[in-house]
Amino acid sequence: MMMEAGKRTLLPGSTIGVLGGGQLGRMMALAGSEMGYRFVALDPTPNAPCGQVAEQIVAAYNDREAARELARRADVITYEFENVDADVAAMLMSESYVAQGSELLYTTQHRLREKRAIEAAGVRVAPYSEIRSSEELRVAAEKFGLPCVLKTAMGGYDGKGQWVIRSFDEIDEAYETLSRAGVELVLEQFIKFDKELSIIAARSPQGEIKAFPAAENIHIENILHLSIVPARIAESVQQDAEKLAMKIAEGLGVVGLIAVELFLTANGELFVNELAPRPHNSGHYTMEACRTSQFEQHVRAVCNLPLGDTQLLTPVVMVNVLGQHVEPLLARMAKHDEAASRLNVAPKVHLYGKKDAVHKRKMGHVNVLAGDVQQALDWIEETNIWKV
Repeated sequence: MMMEAGKRTLLPGSTIGVLGGGQLGRMMALAGSEMGYRFVALDPTPNAPCGQVAEQIVAAYNDREAARELARRADVITYEFENVDADVAAMLMSESYVAQGSELLYTTQHRLREKRAIEAAGVRVAPYSEIRSSEELRVAAEKFGLPCVLKTAMGGYDGKGQWVIRSFDEIDEAYETLSRAGVELVLEQFIKFDKELSIIAARSPQGEIKAFPAAENIHIENILHLSIVPARIAESVQQDAEKLAMKIAEGLGVVGLIAVELFLTANGELFVNELAPRPHNSGHYTMEACRTSQFEQHVRAVCNLPLGDTQLLTPVVMVNVLGQHVEPLLARMAKHDEAASRLNVAPKVHLYGKKDAVHKRKMGHVNVLAGDVQQALDWIEETNIWKV
């Protein structure tokens, strides 16, 4: 039977079960293995990235018998992406120990529930409206003004399940297209932001909370391209972002990590865009640049250990490696990197072990450690890798 989260501490030697076997699970397993934990993942893809460094149960996420097998083999269960089956997570709550619980997963899987929970925690989100018909969409779009963003309430990532409405002539088509998903729709007012930021906070079952430094994020075609740390923002904004993330972690009763994506307006206002209750792409910079990585911190939190120091040790720019970048990156790795020596940067390459280098698919990332972020940005520009 499940014990109260705050009363269970899992020491190294315990086995952590991971719902999901992608790159986040892989990096979590690598970090936790260094601490002495064992890992077993459940993922439908044979030889998934996490399965290459841990045991793997190959089965669908809604396979209840496979989930029970995961429970039998693990002392605690966590998840590495939020689109796992919340009903399965709830079932596991009664048969094993899910430190994060299923309620947070249930909330963050659904944009409307998530926005209401953020507001309940006393944090501001962009104005939004639930949409049930094309007529409601037209009324809400007139209220918010154009452009505005129509999204499916569930599913969707890297820009999928979204439609930026720039003309009232698009309304019927946008509604018809996204309503095919068979889930609720939400319209969001378009925030004219100066920067996109994200901040990752961790909370343990004991209530200890720590936040990592905010990352300044740059997207290309709705896919994260760069995370720049320290973010090029005022110190007061950095402090406000940290307080905001910690407030959300406390208000939602988070255990583990919560990634908070933010819009920063020209006049310094912060609006929450989305949450992710797990390690996050924009937190990969922590692997070499902070005293504790986001992955070690997540393990510490779900196992109820004291949280690690989140201090930034060096400026860093994280750049994602998509399918089209793999070949030029590998070619560059085989040669002396004159630009890195001249600019005094240290590129740290992380590849995820995915079988096929598909165009626009995340295959890895590079953390470029530098004396200042401009040196790292100059190296990324000079390599020509990300111009492919």
